[in-house]
Amino acid sequence: MENKKLRVAMFVDTFYPMIDGVIMVVDNYAKRLSKIADVTVFCPYARTKTDEEYDKKFDYKIVRCQSIKVPHTDYCLAVPNLDKKFKKYLKNSKFDIVHIHSPFSIGKMGIKYAKKHSIPVIATLHSQYKKDFLRETHSKTLANLMLKKIIKVFNQCDECWPVNQELERVYKEEYKLTTNFKIQRNATDIKICETSIDDIERIDKKYGIQKGDKVFLFVGRLTNLKNILFIVDALKIVKESNIKFKMLYVGTGPDEDKLIDKIKKNNLQEDIILCGRIEDREEMRQLYERADLFLFPSMYDTNSLVQIEAASQKTPTVFIRGSVTSSTVTEDVNGFMSKEDYVDYAKKIIECMTNDEYYNKVKEGAFRDLYVSWDNVIVDVYQDYLVHTKNDKME
Repeated sequence: MENKKLRVAMFVDTFYPMIDGVIMVVDNYAKRLSKIADVTVFCPYARTKTDEEYDKKFDYKIVRCQSIKVPHTDYCLAVPNLDKKFKKYLKNSKFDIVHIHSPFSIGKMGIKYAKKHSIPVIATLHSQYKKDFLRETHSKTLANLMLKKIIKVFNQCDECWPVNQELERVYKEEYKLTTNFKIQRNATDIKICETSIDDIERIDKKYGIQKGDKVFLFVGRLTNLKNILFIVDALKIVKESNIKFKMLYVGTGPDEDKLIDKIKKNNLQEDIILCGRIEDREEMRQLYERADLFLFPSMYDTNSLVQIEAASQKTPTVFIRGSVTSSTVTEDVNGFMSKEDYVDYAKKIIECMTNDEYYNKVKEGAFRDLYVSWDNVIVDVYQDYLVHTKNDKME
């Protein structure tokens, strides 16, 4: 019995073939844990009912519930309580621990299962929910009411895992979450290796990068929550300073048309390329390595995977000073900072690209201090699971 595999249930309200940071975190947890544990991911169907053949390519079990398309977004709302097959599968399952990655319908079902079966439940805190609610409702009163509901959900968990110290502060001091906390950092699956000259030439040809161009990169959903239009304003000033560059936006999202309009308005069509969604992880690794700077002025993200991916290839990031996602970074040691002002952001980019000693020091620091592998993180995660399940049995 001592050698019995730990049975882990993960609950998430969006999943592949959608792509975002939370989905990638869950996937990286699940595929590594599945080597030493039995892992099941409970999630909704995608925008169209997912072919079962698609899910067979994963190393872990995926159980999906019915979902409803959310108007004016590219997300779906999971409705597990309306799915008899899903509920029956969960009812007949036996797990040792539950790990939720969102506090909504599927996450609540995970907590309900854990309480019914008296097993521990962990929650990873991925988002600044109040900002989401304010954006959707434009009402502080409604946003606070909605926040109160999700904090009630998280307070039912045995432990909550913020991804850095600043997010822990936000949940404790601003959101008034009172459960136990443990910081569990995000990581990356991107490997450390050197790109061949042939691959560099292929990347340059594909994206129109000329000899002498500085290369700037953004990776993520194209939503202005992440200050994607702010980047364009800053780059107009960079161009006026006679720095030749190619800016690559990788991703898709609801504000893509606004971004295209902004690029045209600033006459930067020759300098900025929208690459769309790139699923090839090796091509992404090559893009990170090819880039001189990762531009990430987001005030919304908490500890984005993309900044860790960039650091893995010695590409430093320019953040906004005081943002949650920059809280793992030491300014001018392993990352660059500016005020939330596009003129100041442009000045920082120009300084980085004209001061080699300054740039190279921070570049090496980013790799040294910020690169974290999922293989290492999962060892810690698994040990935490064992502690919680043993404590639960002792009680």
